[in-house]
Amino acid sequence: MNQNFVYSINGPVVKVKNPKDLMMMEMVYVGHKRLLGEVISVAEDYATIQVYESTTGLKPNEPVENTGSLLSATLGPGMLANIFDGIERPLRVMANDGIFIADGKAIDSLDENRKWDVCITVKAGDRVSSGDIFAVCQETSVVEHRCMIPHKTSGVVINVVSDGAYTIKDELIKIETDNGETIGCTLVQKWPIRHPRPVKERKMLHIPLQTGQRVVDTFFPLAKGGAAAVPGGFGAGKTMLQHQLAKWCDADIIVYVGCGERGNEMTQVLEEFSQLLDPRNNQPLTDRTCLIANTSNMPVAAREASIYTGITIAEYYRDMGYHVAIMADSTSRWAEALREISGRLEEMPAEEGFPAYLASRISQFYERASYVENLNGSTGSVTIIGAVSPQGGDFSEPVTQNTKRFTRSFWALDKSLAYTRHFPAINWNQSYSEYLDSLAKWYGENVDRNFLSLRKEMLSILHEETELMEIVKLIGSEILADEQKLVLEIARVIRVGFLQQDAFHPEDTCVSFEKQLKMLQLISYLNKRSKDVIEKHIPVSTLVKSDIFEKLIKIKYDVPNNKLEMLDSYFRQIDDVIIAID
Repeated sequence: MNQNFVYSINGPVVKVKNPKDLMMMEMVYVGHKRLLGEVISVAEDYATIQVYESTTGLKPNEPVENTGSLLSATLGPGMLANIFDGIERPLRVMANDGIFIADGKAIDSLDENRKWDVCITVKAGDRVSSGDIFAVCQETSVVEHRCMIPHKTSGVVINVVSDGAYTIKDELIKIETDNGETIGCTLVQKWPIRHPRPVKERKMLHIPLQTGQRVVDTFFPLAKGGAAAVPGGFGAGKTMLQHQLAKWCDADIIVYVGCGERGNEMTQVLEEFSQLLDPRNNQPLTDRTCLIANTSNMPVAAREASIYTGITIAEYYRDMGYHVAIMADSTSRWAEALREISGRLEEMPAEEGFPAYLASRISQFYERASYVENLNGSTGSVTIIGAVSPQGGDFSEPVTQNTKRFTRSFWALDKSLAYTRHFPAINWNQSYSEYLDSLAKWYGENVDRNFLSLRKEMLSILHEETELMEIVKLIGSEILADEQKLVLEIARVIRVGFLQQDAFHPEDTCVSFEKQLKMLQLISYLNKRSKDVIEKHIPVSTLVKSDIFEKLIKIKYDVPNNKLEMLDSYFRQIDDVIIAID
């Protein structure tokens, strides 16, 4: 067998001289410790490998072992309620050897000894093809794992085991393929992480991802199968927003990728998720969550791989017919990993030192968001919510600008809002959603046909407030006409009473579309009735003294989510105040 050897080492970048049998994107083992690596360039004289583990102690002339396969994720039961590093090694198992991760430690991604109660859904003589479900098992208390026929496999089932307890290595069915081969299927399969999984048809995005967060659901919605960017400087609340979305969105499964974030932040995520109960079924939230933790002190090359590992796991559950939301926190750290590796490869840098292929890599990731008909006829989706951490909060930097090109929802976080305790700190003047036209029919059929017109009215008031505040800063509010003062008061109700949301208040942490609609209708009604009063030359100050504005601001706390009929009384209270003033 031809043997390859290490020639030079530059951080995670290793070169092999006169490579033998190495191919592009092949997974290899480097050195005596058998560090996991991937071939990223091949020439006649040299091959370059990026190593996903620390190369400390690695020396020239150590062997490089090729595997003949691409860098792949192991997909099967046991991924949910688990925590992996960027190359899908289970951190809980690795932690048994101490708090530090050992290099070159060959650990199976999934527990090969655990037995699962499997129910076979096919019988001998059935014809099956790629994506068909042949067995199911209860992976967690809330998620049924559906085992599928591997890609590019079709034929007739010739042998089936009886229902019972099996490990992921046990062969459950045998298939005689169309060309006469016999293939056995187990509970697991492998898939190259950089290749999207195949689907039958990509569908139009027409259903919103319901999050319970008013500023998202009403003002800047995200469609199931779509992609959103969450840019914001340090302390703007990116991680907190993603936590809220993970807890409350109506996705079946959450994949959370901590990509290059601080270790204490990931520790907080792990602690919070393990203690939270899923509001939909009162079971632990971790039962439908897969966590990938690749913190800033872990090898930089594995940070680059963690994003692809996460999206591959998400696509696998999508193929079963589930709706999956993947949280990537943060893609800026992923881009920095690309920049560091590119520098070590001595590639020509582009803007701010990032590689010239930054835009294409970002697009390859976000384009894997999809709402699809799967090969087995089921419907599923992958929705991507990617946090971006621009240095100094500068949204003109390359990662933010390129992310804007490939996402249709843009939730710009404002540090000044966060410092005034306004959460979620999404700036309504800088944010946008391009999904509104696609979702308009759904809103009309499932919420209210006037919902989007109410949204438009609220946004126009907020934009008018922004313009008026420029005048107020210069010469004060006394110079404003009563109509303009009313705009400022209604805008305050929208900002504080509607957009600002308390993640720790039981009634305000998650709000249904029904309550959001009623709140908008009340604000609009107060605005209309107040204008009638001003037309009679009654000053706005008289309305403010009535305390009706404060009552609407406190609706989010005072009206329980299971007693929305109480909201109807507020229309009468508005009328009573107007009559008393008249």
